[in-house]
Amino acid sequence: MPITLIREFLRLEAAAGIILFMAAVLGMTLDNSPLRWLYDALLTTTVAIQVGALEIHKPLLLWINDGFMAIFFLLVGLEIKREVLEGELSSFSQAALPGMAAIGGMLFPAGVYVALNLHSPETMRGWAIPAATDIAFALGVLALLGPRVPASLKIFLLALAIMDDLGALVIIAIFYTADLSTTSLGLAAIGIGMLIALNLLGVTRIAAYVVTGLFVWICVLKSGVHATLAGVAIAFAIPLRAQDEDGHSPLIHLEHTLHPWVSYGILPLFAFANAGVSLAGLSMSSLLEPVPLGIAAGLFVGKQIGVFGMTFAAVKFGISSMPEGTTWPQFYGIALLTGIGFTMSLFIGTLAFEDPSYAPGVRVGVITGSILSAVAGYLILRSSTSDAVVDPQRD
Repeated sequence: MPITLIREFLRLEAAAGIILFMAAVLGMTLDNSPLRWLYDALLTTTVAIQVGALEIHKPLLLWINDGFMAIFFLLVGLEIKREVLEGELSSFSQAALPGMAAIGGMLFPAGVYVALNLHSPETMRGWAIPAATDIAFALGVLALLGPRVPASLKIFLLALAIMDDLGALVIIAIFYTADLSTTSLGLAAIGIGMLIALNLLGVTRIAAYVVTGLFVWICVLKSGVHATLAGVAIAFAIPLRAQDEDGHSPLIHLEHTLHPWVSYGILPLFAFANAGVSLAGLSMSSLLEPVPLGIAAGLFVGKQIGVFGMTFAAVKFGISSMPEGTTWPQFYGIALLTGIGFTMSLFIGTLAFEDPSYAPGVRVGVITGSILSAVAGYLILRSSTSDAVVDPQRD
């Protein structure tokens, strides 16, 4: 991935993190104000689309979570495909360090959550909530530090987050699916086959993939598999190395087109719709309940142990080397920032618990763990950016 594209991506994500934070604060503020009725009424407004016997009938909140977030996952799929084919994940040496860090950053938070919920079987479905990292928020915190943070460290965080997103996709596909409709799945498979055929035939018009992808999305929505996964299937079919009539890569062109809309529109909208949690009656005892405590501890404790521990092990055992110009204190600060799980954690929380009574606990846990991780990560990075580079082989 050319360094200019990386810098453009990082600048966009950093600014998006600030907007995302403002949207989340607005949602929480409205839900704790006299305008709460308006906030609730907006999200529960029914929106229906019908063509003949086909009808999609959902409240606005689910259109955001099932529809708009499919576009977000389309972008995630495009980023994963590009990075695997010719970017930071295209070789073992490049992928080893962020790959091991991402594995640790998923396993340890899940383990912390499970340990704190062993005696509460009904809440165990939330084990994957603290396993996700919000790259927009994390880069937003890095933006506050400016050029003090080495570019190689930012690229490491970006690669880690992309692999983390891939892990989250696998988790959603395997563990968070409802009763399956074989008919709808069969039709979705036909649609995916059509997408593959378009790729093999060298079709570069994005419109062909979008129309076919919309069919796939509807089929997946009706199948019981979460509809956002359709976005990933579409992304993997769009060609990277072929060139359209203007000499552009269809994948890179679509990625650049979608990125501002997702970063400045879809993700802030999701944050606004899902961050609303009433603080009425909230006390320290509320934070110590199994769900919020498991999520907060998973994000703040599990993430830093998993990411930093696996990174340290990869370097010590010679599997990979540290990026140029970085130190272990800086890596610890980055490990803390991966505990900012806001968007993806809230999203997985909506899938894990169908009972709405769990929603406040999920949101409190995600917000608490994310804030602790953001503040601690910022302070560690700010204090360590002037430190001398440490040779990992001497430690």
